[in-house]
Amino acid sequence: MARRLTLLATSPRVVPGLLSAPAWAALGSADVVLLADDQHALLPALAAAGIRPRVVKAPAGDVLVTVQARAILAELRGAEGAAYAERSVVWVLSDHGDDGLADAIAAEQRPGDDLSLELVTGSWDLPGARVLDLVAVMDRLRSPGGCPWDARQTHESLVDYLIEESYEAVEAIETGDPAALREELGDVLLQVAFHARIAEEQEEPWSIDDVATGIVEKLVSRHPHVFADGDATTAEQVEATWQTLKNAEKGRQSVTDGIPAALPALVLAAKLISRSAAVGVEPVRPEVAAAAVVAVGAVEGETAYGDLLLALVARARDDGVDLEAALRAAARRYRAAVRTAEGLR
Repeated sequence: MARRLTLLATSPRVVPGLLSAPAWAALGSADVVLLADDQHALLPALAAAGIRPRVVKAPAGDVLVTVQARAILAELRGAEGAAYAERSVVWVLSDHGDDGLADAIAAEQRPGDDLSLELVTGSWDLPGARVLDLVAVMDRLRSPGGCPWDARQTHESLVDYLIEESYEAVEAIETGDPAALREELGDVLLQVAFHARIAEEQEEPWSIDDVATGIVEKLVSRHPHVFADGDATTAEQVEATWQTLKNAEKGRQSVTDGIPAALPALVLAAKLISRSAAVGVEPVRPEVAAAAVVAVGAVEGETAYGDLLLALVARARDDGVDLEAALRAAARRYRAAVRTAEGLR
């Protein structure tokens, strides 16, 4: 007697019923379909196809996978004394994969079972599908019965976290730590999902889908050389086209429009200098600014020091140096020296 067990794996992040041809073939030809979850997302689709699976649950105190393994093997063996030319069972795996089930089946097999085991993938995640899990978790945390702390947050209360997580991601990049970068980008992504979930409760709500739609439309419209008939063969041409389209979309007049004044001072200065190159307004030369710092008194010193810093930003830009990153690196070296002096590592 041939006995065939198919373990069917599906993704909870795909529309239920959107299964591969081998999956539907296995389901349609099975003598019985079993699963462990009476809330499985696939149940309505199976019912619509005329398939009535049986849910296997364990009584209190019993080991779930052992009960499931015994139920599977009992179905494969068929009714006592019946002569089956073939017996096939499909077990629809839960979202967590029913860990330990295969080992439990092996432990419960009898000599002569002659079991053929096959794993069929019915559906699988598309790239980015796990973002749906983040959205679902964030919704649960924010909804009634979720987390009190998450429920009381606002766009304003999360500003510091958004800034902090962004800088932690920058630090991971600058220190060359891929594992840390992956983690910190996750924290940044959490902030995006958090703000989008809060926005769903506003008087004029929007969601993370609206956020994604907006950035997709922006990327497509500003890359006409990729998605339309635009022409750009160098990075400089792409950047110029991007800025021209951006200015037209937002109705900007000055090259300085749209540069956030709240940027860190060195970043702000670098942005202004970069955008203003075409206008022909150049900062004071570094040597002139340095001489002014030496010459002026304390009352006027702030202006002179500001000019000197601006001149250094311009010089660094000409030399291809990110002054903000350079200063952070110097600060890290200084911090290490201080810790060494303190007898720390």
